[in-house]
Amino acid sequence: MTSVVSSSQRTVRIGSRKSQLALVQTYWVQEQLQKSFPDITFEVHTMATQGDIILDVALAKIGDKGLFTKELELGMINQEIDFAVHSLKDLPTNLPEGLVLAAITERENPADALVVNEKFKDRQIDTLPEGAVVGTSSLRRLAQLRHHYPHLAFKDVRGNLNTRLAKLDAGEYDALILAAAGLQRLGMGDRVHQVLPKEVSLHAVGQGALGIECRGDDAEVQKLLKAIEHPATRDRCLAERAFLRDLEGGCQVPIGVNTEINGDTLTLTGIVASIDGTEFVQDAVTGSTSDAEQLGTQLAQRLREQGAQPILDKIFTEIQRGS
Repeated sequence: MTSVVSSSQRTVRIGSRKSQLALVQTYWVQEQLQKSFPDITFEVHTMATQGDIILDVALAKIGDKGLFTKELELGMINQEIDFAVHSLKDLPTNLPEGLVLAAITERENPADALVVNEKFKDRQIDTLPEGAVVGTSSLRRLAQLRHHYPHLAFKDVRGNLNTRLAKLDAGEYDALILAAAGLQRLGMGDRVHQVLPKEVSLHAVGQGALGIECRGDDAEVQKLLKAIEHPATRDRCLAERAFLRDLEGGCQVPIGVNTEINGDTLTLTGIVASIDGTEFVQDAVTGSTSDAEQLGTQLAQRLREQGAQPILDKIFTEIQRGS
């Protein structure tokens, strides 16, 4: 195959979803690469994914394998684009044949954030009144929050960030749980009312990081992408993704994580929870950053020994039934 960065071709095509957040993230990647390789032209090509088109159905009911990535992956396989920028939490842990995760960029704050309607500006998550309506499209957040705050009411919310915030401000919801990283990247960090501590909500696998996917046989593009990889974020996210992969959980299964690095030591915490929040299995492992993926597998096996598998089996059944 002819490299896209050979002397006869100095243009690299970047694939992106059309959403505002996706474009902000993709233009950031484009800017970083342009600084590092000024003699190469990096063009952004946008595509609509299934997850962008179907906005009136809960994510868990659609089936989320590749929901926000499939069209971009087909674009790479068909050589319409050379690499794609994803929110890493949207990228399945098993990639299509011929594609690889070439780089992971430095992570923004991966925590979940509470955003409130003006009438609750003096409240925190643990002081919201009984029956307050909290919007989230994530089963992971839903399961953990139901566990800690069974007195709150939870309601699904879809749409882009501006749409969700408009629904909140109009009073359709009393609060929303959103990714702090997305708000920060869109210049809406001031809407973060409270960053939820890990004791309340372990974040999604890969949350806050960007994953850049490309063809496995395109060594030149892979070499370019390594210029913007962040090693510590990579190690943390590889551990998280191995944990999720071993449990065979998609993005919409209530699996949460937290990773911390101290020198060459990585600590991975993981949770599997039932959708109603009543069943809850959590543990942590610590080891070398060089063994990141093995740590993820080890933690998955540990949680299985503690009863995670029956919880997961029940969740898959509930999702298939449309519960």
